[in-house]
Amino acid sequence: MAGIAIKNKKAGFEYYLTEEFTAGIVLTGTEIKSVREGKANLTDAYCAFEGDELFVKNMHISEYKFGTYSNHDPKRDRKLLLNRRELRKIIAKTREKGLTIIPTLLYINDKGLAKLNIAIAKGKKLYDKRESLKTKDTKREIDRHRDI
Repeated sequence: MAGIAIKNKKAGFEYYLTEEFTAGIVLTGTEIKSVREGKANLTDAYCAFEGDELFVKNMHISEYKFGTYSNHDPKRDRKLLLNRRELRKIIAKTREKGLTIIPTLLYINDKGLAKLNIAIAKGKKLYDKRESLKTKDTKREIDRHRDI
């Protein structure tokens, strides 16, 4: 990864991530410039199929500060680029009850292209979230004592 990596921090806390895929993403000129500045947010984003194409919805990419009349809509739907085999696999997995597709990481690769890691996820219950917090706290405590 060439510098920019925007994470969806809530994803690991809210969901069990089962399987990950890396997809290209179709962006306009002002959108890629904003992403290179790190001005994107994946917190409320999710992926959905329209026909046989996969789109990321509700992903916020801030307007480019030097963009004029050609600036983009910050929350527009953006098409994801995956090969046909991966799309079929994702469709089959999400037909199962309770599974959804969420973006976990937006980054710029070595070639300068924007890539989005997406994961097939199952929502956690409240008690699962409490358990996640407990394990996170104990791990932090152990690391703190290890440093002393």
